[in-house]
Amino acid sequence: MITHQHEWILILDFGSQYTQLIARRLRELHVYCEIHPFNADLSAFQNKPGGIVLSGGPMSVNDDGAPELNTEIFDWDVPILGICYGLQAIAHSQNPGIVARSDKREFGRAFLIIDEEKGLFDGVSQNCQVWMSHGDKLTQLPNGYKIIAHTENAPIAAVAHTSKPIFGVQFHPEVVHSDYGSTILANFALSICGLTGNWTPSSFIEETISGIIENVGDKKVICALSGGVDSTVTASLIHRAIGDQLMCVFVDNGLLRKNEFNEVLTMYKNVLKLPVKGVDASKLFLDRLDGVSDPEKKRKIIGNAFIDVFEKEVESDSSFTFLAQGTLYPDVIESVSFKGPSATIKSHHNVGGLPEKMNLKLLEPMRELFKDEVRMVGRELGIPESFIKRHPFPGPGLGIRVLGPLSEERLNLLREADAIFVNELKRSELYDDVWQALTVLLPVQSVGVMGDERTYEFTVALRAVTSVDGMTADWAHLPYDFLSSVSNKIINEIKGINRVVYDISSKPPSTIEWE
Repeated sequence: MITHQHEWILILDFGSQYTQLIARRLRELHVYCEIHPFNADLSAFQNKPGGIVLSGGPMSVNDDGAPELNTEIFDWDVPILGICYGLQAIAHSQNPGIVARSDKREFGRAFLIIDEEKGLFDGVSQNCQVWMSHGDKLTQLPNGYKIIAHTENAPIAAVAHTSKPIFGVQFHPEVVHSDYGSTILANFALSICGLTGNWTPSSFIEETISGIIENVGDKKVICALSGGVDSTVTASLIHRAIGDQLMCVFVDNGLLRKNEFNEVLTMYKNVLKLPVKGVDASKLFLDRLDGVSDPEKKRKIIGNAFIDVFEKEVESDSSFTFLAQGTLYPDVIESVSFKGPSATIKSHHNVGGLPEKMNLKLLEPMRELFKDEVRMVGRELGIPESFIKRHPFPGPGLGIRVLGPLSEERLNLLREADAIFVNELKRSELYDDVWQALTVLLPVQSVGVMGDERTYEFTVALRAVTSVDGMTADWAHLPYDFLSSVSNKIINEIKGINRVVYDISSKPPSTIEWE
């Protein structure tokens, strides 16, 4: 079911908001890793990992319904690192380990006093800052464990098994506030697990191309291009693997940014030399979306309309066997709850499978990668930097940036405002300083005054964030003069908009997109 051609680390997720950061830190060490729910079926992994990391979590191990550790992982005889809840889950699963509510909770900075300056803490300075986030504490060690670090408020801040490579830390080494967090994770992955850290863009390309050739054989692939980096790198990689067996389709769904369809289609054909066909299906999409407000319904309608377009393109050629998509690892993670398939977070346009009526298999070569890793692969493939640096753009496009009922009129208002914002970022040389910039049309109208007349028009929200991979993000601190200029330009040039606001929320708790 799940195969791995390279060394890897399994991350079992107990629900921490930092779980994705664990994966990011390990990937930065060129160690491949995957996140799976704490209750994942271990028999699904055809070859065992080189190590296991147990994430933190929001619950107490003593709560009813709290996630329990699958103790079968101990039978694998591989190094294990428990982080926060992961440490407590290890202790709770073994006698006579006891986890109890702490009378001195620790949230935020603490200073680590190392009792064993080797192994996990090799090269880590005494009294270094670490990041705590826990209300419970380990009050009694299980048999066979020893304390290897403590803090002023936590007598047991890190433990190790006396004879097995099993470790636990009460703090979060994955967050930037832990000074030697990367060193601790490197000690675990590279020294204790003995992994080589050989997972690079070039090795990924070589391995993936071999896999595509083997998987596809002499069949044909149709690739859905969105105009974004993800699908473009996907198509370029597949094209390198199978050449003319690939056909790309770039659909104008009526939800693209201003002039984007013609500009991007020209780039695909003349610069990237991809075999691409442009399809104008804007009427189909807009007719189905007219008046729809619910964001989940919008996503489903858009996804199904894409499938109908692709189905029509391949219905006369039975040799098309695969549909390629630019699905990324964050898409997969954010569509799966740590509690398992019973709890839905949100549907993602690239993560939902295909309807049974469409006789195509999915091909998703970027499914293992974060966004910054996709960009590195794109550079390795020779894709121009001007395209690599394009901001992320969601598959449902402007459809999920018009809040409330969709209509062509509202889409056009948003499209014009978005073009002003993005063009001004580029003109002011701020575009490359932000991870993603977008404009949202709000489903409210407010009173304004223009000249001597009263207006009652729409509000748009500008959003710009800084990030590495989109899993976490902070709002971009754009200059006030720039924001003022953009606001004036939008209000003066677009009839129908009389108010501009700037979104200063971070992810988490907010998401980057509003829907």
